[in-house]
Amino acid sequence: MKKMRFKRMWVALMLCGIFLSSSFAGSVLAADEKEKKFLLKIPTAFSTALPTLGDSIVKFKEFVEVASDGTIKIKLYDPGKLIPAFEILDAASSGKISGGYWVSGYAAGKIKASELFTAIPFGQGIPYYLGWLYHGNGGKLYQEMYDQAGYKVKVFPLAFLAPETAGWFSKEINSPGDLKGLKIRFFGLGGKVLSKLGASVTTIPGGEIFPSLEKGALDATEFSTPAIDTKLGFYKVAKYNYFPSWHQPMTHCELLINREIFDAMSPRQQAVMTISAMAVNTYSVAKSHAEQGVVVEENVTKHGTVNKVWSPEMLALFKEKFKEVMAEESASDPFFKKVWDDYQAYSASTAPYESVAHLPTGSGN
Repeated sequence: MKKMRFKRMWVALMLCGIFLSSSFAGSVLAADEKEKKFLLKIPTAFSTALPTLGDSIVKFKEFVEVASDGTIKIKLYDPGKLIPAFEILDAASSGKISGGYWVSGYAAGKIKASELFTAIPFGQGIPYYLGWLYHGNGGKLYQEMYDQAGYKVKVFPLAFLAPETAGWFSKEINSPGDLKGLKIRFFGLGGKVLSKLGASVTTIPGGEIFPSLEKGALDATEFSTPAIDTKLGFYKVAKYNYFPSWHQPMTHCELLINREIFDAMSPRQQAVMTISAMAVNTYSVAKSHAEQGVVVEENVTKHGTVNKVWSPEMLALFKEKFKEVMAEESASDPFFKKVWDDYQAYSASTAPYESVAHLPTGSGN
């Protein structure tokens, strides 16, 4: 009953916020009838049918269209419907599309530091990462990354996901030797860690993972949270689901908008975009954490999934190799080093509080 009351209260507050924004929009428009109208064509790297990862961009569309009083309309395109997912950055920068929704780490082949703005292995959880973006230097460095690389885009943090699973495997992994030659889809910096341990690592879009597992082209994969992975059916072809999420303690998605389009918006419209993105971040953090527990339980009871926990020895090995990866990446790219050094300094600044403030996991049950 308390849960239902809280949910009703949350919805009421969100609607109230949208109503107030819309009312403000009307008053501004009355004073300025020349406010330009925009139709933003936004392809996504993820199906909008996916929980949180996909529906967050749908929620953003709803917020923006209401709060802008209809002066900004958004048309979404699911993966492959407009352009390939990995081409979003180039297309948004050139003006071929209005923008795009994906994760910055998909640009790692062009911008090394982009991986740090998606997920950091053994990094801090969402509240602290948000603190770095909004109240540290993270947000400034984030935009600087794209500007310095010559991309004409405005970037918005958009959607944060709860810790992922550490992967779905067709066989148990009991020692480092079991990783040698393993064909696995694994993202970003975590993938580089597994490569150091002899795994054959690839990164492919979410829609290609299941058929690759089914055909034996992959032995294992990670992609996202349990709710999302289950929606994609990984449990049907990979029985062993590993935890904890050492490689992505949190995942950060982003919205890119072509810079010329964003600069052409009125100050009010720009504020609507920014505030709507922040509202979606709250929405996604809450929803992503709320939806995992039932799915994890049902995977075991209904689908026969075997949940496995990495041993302390394996986690220590992953962390050791991660340190090697970060040293190598920092040595090879000055901007990567600049971002990584800043994130570490921020983490150190929060440590006096973080180290004493939190109850041990599970102590509230």
